[in-house]
Amino acid sequence: MSTQINLQVNGEHRSFSQEMFLPELLQELGFNQRLIAVEYNGEILHRQFWLKTQIKNGDRLEIVTIVGGG
Repeated sequence: MSTQINLQVNGEHRSFSQEMFLPELLQELGFNQRLIAVEYNGEILHRQFWLKTQIKNGDRLEIVTIVGGG
């Protein structure tokens, strides 16, 4: 039985070997979690919910990196 899941991340289709919680996915994708904002299935996901958000097959994520400047 395959547990592979398919997601859309920043408009790109991606496959992963299993369901996981959002922080695990962000780490696997190489994002610095302190410098990003996440939209999950069309809704901005407040950071306090990241640990409880399990990523499942068919989910859509938009991950935006925060850039400072002057």
